[in-house]
Amino acid sequence: MTALRRSDAQPLVDGEFPFTLDDFRDIAQLLYADSGIHLQEAKATLVYSRLAKRLRKLGLASFSDYRALLHGPEGEGERPVLLSALTTNVTRFFREPHHFDALRRQVKQVLAPAARAGGRVRLWSAGCSLGHEPYSIAMSLLAELPEATELDVRILATDIDPQVVDRARAATYSREDVEPVPADLAARWLTKDGDQVRVSDAARKLVSFGVLNLHATWPMKGTFDVIFCRNVAIYFDDETQARLWSRFAERLSPQGRLYIGHSERAETPSLITDGLTVYRRRSA
Repeated sequence: MTALRRSDAQPLVDGEFPFTLDDFRDIAQLLYADSGIHLQEAKATLVYSRLAKRLRKLGLASFSDYRALLHGPEGEGERPVLLSALTTNVTRFFREPHHFDALRRQVKQVLAPAARAGGRVRLWSAGCSLGHEPYSIAMSLLAELPEATELDVRILATDIDPQVVDRARAATYSREDVEPVPADLAARWLTKDGDQVRVSDAARKLVSFGVLNLHATWPMKGTFDVIFCRNVAIYFDDETQARLWSRFAERLSPQGRLYIGHSERAETPSLITDGLTVYRRRSA
């Protein structure tokens, strides 16, 4: 299966189903409109491979037929399936460990004293994928604030894909999945469940999951002391990224911090760096 440069109506990928540049552009445009995710033509083979199994399941003969379905009466129900197929969920516990070191310092120095004094503390994992990130946040938080579940402390975890949100809620992982968890935290906040490992009740209690499209309206009204949005913006074009960074800045509390991916840069006048891929509001 090889991606080729051809005219718009000729096959773009050699494979089981006809797949033209017109097909790719239409699907990419739908994905962008729904999610802000920007697909370049170099991703044509990936799009083909991920959607070909869907065409087989639906009994369709071509991507042209699939496009007709997406634009027809059944399109509203199929477009979330398209989105789920084309989003990437590469994640792991305590990914980019320096972020969790910085988070623990922030909790110890600022958030724990505020919570113990009766203050409201809110953290957000935006693009939480399969739950590794929000549970890593929860364990880091509990390490510095063991009584967090008894205080006004909550972690919001959101993702655009309902399927991965459901899996994240289950809070059950393979033993290989949890290997990056520091031993002291694993001993306190993970429990064996047969051949798998389950996140403890305390860590799960802190996290509330929901489906949210970062490209759409956000229903949350308050600000956040911590926002993790890592390796999400890399799928957006420059304009969408800039809008996202500005929206995050508006939702940060004066002492809040935004944590982003190692290959991302939050280039907006409303944010300034506060460590390696960590940002705070300029007005703070």
